[in-house]
Amino acid sequence: MIELFFVTCLMGEPEACEDHSLLFEMQNGLFSCMLQGQNELARWVATHPREVVREWKCRPARQDGRKI
Repeated sequence: MIELFFVTCLMGEPEACEDHSLLFEMQNGLFSCMLQGQNELARWVATHPREVVREWKCRPARQDGRKI
């Protein structure tokens, strides 16, 4: 599994940030996440208009829920 990990911050409060994670089961691994991740982030931002994505990355998902 591949994890799309991203950090969002409130537009009006740039210091108020949260970590988020979306899991993908992809055939082509990290490369697919890099391509499809941008679309997923755009969909996420469209449903959360008060937030902005500060950073994002694709990485192997941890099975125990801990961050890498």
